[in-house]
Amino acid sequence: MRLPDRMRAVDVLMPAADSDYAAQAADMVEDYRAAFAARGMTLAPRPWTAGPGDGAAALALFVWGYHVESARWTAVLENWPDAMPLFNPPTLLRWNMRKTYLAELEAMGVPIVPSWFGDADATSVAAAFSRFDTDALVIKPQVSAGSYRTDRVRRGDPVVPLADAIIQPFLSAVGEEGELSLLYIGGTFSHAVRKVAQGGDFRIQPQFGGATTAITADPQAHAVAARALAALSHPPLYARVDLIRLPDGHLALMELEVIEPDLYPDFGDDVPGKLADAVREVIG
Repeated sequence: MRLPDRMRAVDVLMPAADSDYAAQAADMVEDYRAAFAARGMTLAPRPWTAGPGDGAAALALFVWGYHVESARWTAVLENWPDAMPLFNPPTLLRWNMRKTYLAELEAMGVPIVPSWFGDADATSVAAAFSRFDTDALVIKPQVSAGSYRTDRVRRGDPVVPLADAIIQPFLSAVGEEGELSLLYIGGTFSHAVRKVAQGGDFRIQPQFGGATTAITADPQAHAVAARALAALSHPPLYARVDLIRLPDGHLALMELEVIEPDLYPDFGDDVPGKLADAVREVIG
């Protein structure tokens, strides 16, 4: 069935044209454009800094760089027109921007990596070493992406002050079993990957040498991910749930990404097609 012309155009929010992320995002979006076209829809790239366009709906999947212009991104979301569906919804995207959402999920019974929120300085870091009974901590901004301004500190290391930080114990599992990511599209589990830091690093992103492989998620992983998703105020059209194993053997939520997650399309079955089908179901 062919959609009416007014319903066929879907904007995909992209990095700003002068952004360091622009070229990579433009390359990655091509597979999604082909999948949407195969289903009678036009996926139209548009810089997120330009706000809403003329499409029947919009995807926020490639708003890379929002974390360094968070006030601007917040303004875009707050002024998003009600008549144009945005995936995911603006209220959910605003909530997911600041990692204090982890504390809210913990209060609702979701197991998370032990976390402390506030300004990171010599005093708070010293207290965190004692609180978490660890010899290494990870410190990052509450609004962050791609390990932006993320650091690992050991006892005795100098502390670079960081306002609005999240402090967590460093977990050796990041370089062993790795971080486990479960991907959901259209409210349904799609696939899972394992991301392992390499060479003693603590970051799992490929730009830092991290290795990614496809996995079959076990029942515990599915249970924790399902609990996290069930706690959201709005069901996401797409989401990535990142888990890591604690020293006691239990899995805990590292992050729940519903803004611009890498959906790892190379590790799942027709991931762009699943996303196009989910969008079409809503707007059609």
